[in-house]
Amino acid sequence: MRYVYILKSLFNPEHFYVGSTNDLDRRLAEHNAGQSVHTNKYKPWAIKTYLAFSDVEKADSFEAFLKTGNGRIFAKKRL
Repeated sequence: MRYVYILKSLFNPEHFYVGSTNDLDRRLAEHNAGQSVHTNKYKPWAIKTYLAFSDVEKADSFEAFLKTGNGRIFAKKRL
């Protein structure tokens, strides 16, 4: 299973991060431990939304979409 997730910063609630992983709990712990250069200054993080995909290619494609301008608009309205 591949998870596409959206994290919400508890430090700055207006800041979100989109990512994907095979192990959601481990990845959240890594973000909160400051192990990601892209997220360490806005920690701690909480999971806002996640979706599980059985197809890795579809998960990667959806993650890439969420990182676009239209994808961010979609996520704010629907997720």
